[in-house]
Amino acid sequence: MYIKRKIEYDILKYLHRPEIIALIGPRQCGKTTVLKKIYCSLSDAVFLTFEDQQVLSMFENNIKQFIAVYLADKKYVFIDEFQYAKNGGKLLKYIYDLHHTKIIISGSSAIDLTVKAIKFLVGRIFVLNMLTLDFYEYLSFKNPNDARFYKKNKIDLKFGQKFNPITKQIKTLNDHFEEYAIWGGYPQVVLSKDSTEKIEILKNIYNTYFLREVKDILGLIDDYKLSRLIKSLALQIGNMVEYGELSRVSELSFTTLKKQLNFLSKTYISELIRPFYKNKRKEIVKNRKVYFYDTGLRNFIINDFRSLSVRPDNGFLLENACWMQLLKNGFEVQYWRDKNKNEVDFIINLGEGKIAAMEIKYQRAKCRKLPLAFTDNHPEAMAYCFYMVGDKIKKNVDESFLPLPLI
Repeated sequence: MYIKRKIEYDILKYLHRPEIIALIGPRQCGKTTVLKKIYCSLSDAVFLTFEDQQVLSMFENNIKQFIAVYLADKKYVFIDEFQYAKNGGKLLKYIYDLHHTKIIISGSSAIDLTVKAIKFLVGRIFVLNMLTLDFYEYLSFKNPNDARFYKKNKIDLKFGQKFNPITKQIKTLNDHFEEYAIWGGYPQVVLSKDSTEKIEILKNIYNTYFLREVKDILGLIDDYKLSRLIKSLALQIGNMVEYGELSRVSELSFTTLKKQLNFLSKTYISELIRPFYKNKRKEIVKNRKVYFYDTGLRNFIINDFRSLSVRPDNGFLLENACWMQLLKNGFEVQYWRDKNKNEVDFIINLGEGKIAAMEIKYQRAKCRKLPLAFTDNHPEAMAYCFYMVGDKIKKNVDESFLPLPLI
């Protein structure tokens, strides 16, 4: 069964332009599946993978023969696992400059692409990021009817769309969103119906990450230090990180720590989001909060797949799931905190001078008005509080308090 991913529309949009398309993202997020689906719809295309050593060797050692064998009379060439190619960007430039074949490549990390391709391909390449499933794609995998309801009723943050509650269907979406927060959005995990199998898939993804990205790119011998760093970050989602503490726990020097935090971002493990501020004297401007690109992988790292009702970290886990959802829908996400410890979970740049100030709560009872310290200085912000569990939905409920799955 093939479920169409939103990234497919972006690829098709650029398919008839001359620029190279580079699709990058974490392993097992579905890049190969999407590219093969597009490839199968074209009559004059070839699909290659650089996991095939014969194909890779010819590309690296005899580019003219590679062109003659694989690209002759082809309008499109797809190259999967491009990160294995040495001098890949330079060789792609050679093909691009001398031939009219449309090139589509995929890779498993932004670091691979930056080092091996982009510096040679400025002005010749479109880079598209593909992440694990967002909530709509997750619902499409699970239940197309629920996906249609969600799409019709989801909140448009830019316009403060009013919410017309349908209790039964919201309960269904709540159940889906809880599973999404616990198990994440890797397609094979979502499609698996057995928790033991889900855990095994996540284990394989994590182990493969250390065997491929960590050893191939970093060449680490003492990768246990990186493993400690990742687990420490996984236990701190939704919190501001302390570099001194991370350095102590991981046994990494401060300089190495900063490099490896950047590595974790470029390889789609975790991200440190920046604070939002206008007044440096009153607002936090340096500290960053940490979130994971996939909550299922995060929960595997800490070995906790319990339901939200019994988890001490349910609020932070929901925050992380919402950050994933916002990121996958193209929003720039920051947080706000002042020096008196007043805080807003997310500040979303909506464009056109608009921002949304968003709180994420497990229980609706914890939804409160935003701190005056924030609203007095940012009157342009539209306020939202998304919650998972709450009172029976009533028509006169404050419309800024919204069921979390509709984000």
